[in-house]
Order: sequence, then C-alpha cells, then structure tokens
Amino acid sequence: MSHARPQELIKKNVSLKKYSTFGIGGFATYFSEAKTIDDLLFSLKYAKEHKLRVFVLGKGSNVLFDDRGYNGLVILNKLQTIKYEDMLVTASAGYSFALLGIQTARKNLSGLEFASGIPGSVGGAIFMNAGASGSDVSKVLKKATYIDTELNIRTLANEQLDFSYRTSIFQKKGFVIISGCFSLCVSETARSKQKGDLKRRFDSQPYKEKSAGCAFRNPQAASAGFLIENSGLKGKSVGGAFVSEKHANFIVNKGGATSSDVLQLIENVKSEILLRHNIELECEVRYIPFE
Repeated sequence: MSHARPQELIKKNVSLKKYSTFGIGGFATYFSEAKTIDDLLFSLKYAKEHKLRVFVLGKGSNVLFDDRGYNGLVILNKLQTIKYEDMLVTASAGYSFALLGIQTARKNLSGLEFASGIPGSVGGAIFMNAGASGSDVSKVLKKATYIDTELNIRTLANEQLDFSYRTSIFQKKGFVIISGCFSLCVSETARSKQKGDLKRRFDSQPYKEKSAGCAFRNPQAASAGFLIENSGLKGKSVGGAFVSEKHANFIVNKGGATSSDVLQLIENVKSEILLRHNIELECEVRYIPFE
C-alpha cells in the first residue's frame, strides 16, 4: 500500500521537463506518482470523476511534451516489483527495462539482452513493442496485466496483444499496463551477449545527450538513420534541436530546445527524405499535445 493519502497523491501544476529525457515540456495541470496498484486505480478513478484526460508516463524516454504542458492528469508509473519463477520473470510497469535486461543476463537468463540498451520502463517497452539487436518484446513476453477502461484488472496472453513493429494493443486502447511476464531460457552466454549489445549501442548512439531515442521508425526500404545521413542532414537544426552527429535517427536537445523546435525539425527531415527518396518517414517519438 502507498503511504500517500488520496489528497496528497494528486498534485497540481508540476513541471514535466525533469520527467522527459528530452528535457522539454511545460506543466501538467494535475500529476500523480503511483507506487502501488491502489495508487494507479485511485488516480484513474480521480481522472474519470473529474473528466480529465490521462497520460501514463514511465521513464519519459519516448515522449515529447508540449511547451504549454499537459491539460489533464499525468500519472507517473512507479510500480517497481520484480519476481523470478524458474525461467519466468514478472516485472512491474515502472521497472527499468534496461536494468531488467542486465539483471536477467547476470542470472544466465537469455531473451532480454537487447533490453539493456533501451532507456525506458517495462510498461513503455510493452506499449511500444520496443526492440533492438534483432529482437523485441513480442518475442519474449508471455503475458501482460493491465487496468482496462472500466478500472478492472485483466491479463492478456502474448497472442492477444496485437504486436507488430513498434506497435501493440495498448496503443489502440486506453489500457494502463501493470506488469509483464517474460519467458526466458538458460544460456551461459547471456551476459556476454548483453554486454556486446550494450557496447554497440553506446558506441553508435548519443546516450549522453538529451533525446527521446530514435526519432523515426525504420521503413522497409532502409533504416531511417541511413536515409537521413545519406541526405546530408546530420547536424541540421531548428533552435536548440539538432539531428545528432553520432546517429542520424536521433534528435537531441543541445540546450533550450522547445517542442516547437523538435516538431519543426521532424517535419524538415520528413520533407527532405520524401523529396530525395520518395519515402514517408513515420515518427516514433510520441508528441503529447497540451489538450
């Protein structure tokens, strides 16, 4: 149980900048930090009773908040439990996906080595069907537990989650993820594979800069990073937002970037790729409008 009393759980006018890896965003009209399932249920019920829009936030690594903030309730999912049962690992939605990848590999459990380089939460990873190094969540998730729109707690098996490239059922429904159960296998090479995957990502991506991860989904023809770099767009900027010099599929906040800067730079890149390659890039970063 959370120690916060209901009246203390819901806060007003909270800055979203520190909850976004972009370091961009205005103030949330209402904000709650859910450390238990009861906190989540209370927050969702509060939003329903007060007719508020809801956005559930994990590590903030794939979102771009509007400069004006969010006119509604932002719920920070801080559920942090983890449970091992033989080769099944159940982790709460607020648990670090990267840490989960490292910890399971240390136990010689294979399947989540790719997760160690993804700076998001377990819930965010399930929501986006996050992936890297030739694997993704859909390949290892056995089932997911969530809260539905009527505030009932339910569980769906992998085959019911409508997984496809960077997509899941949770993007189409107003469900709030509680936890994911992952089915892994024993491998003595899990730790070395995880370390190798992580090193490759650190060497090729701008981890020390403020970004929201990959800006665009990879089209079938070629990787987004290749297309952007091939078009000479590395280093291009709008205000404080720049196309990374290290990896062209990352947009970074060099200081003082606004959501408008990022959105304009995204449009500039999309227009150039369409003009040069006749390919329409699809944005992977989720822009969260004010209202």
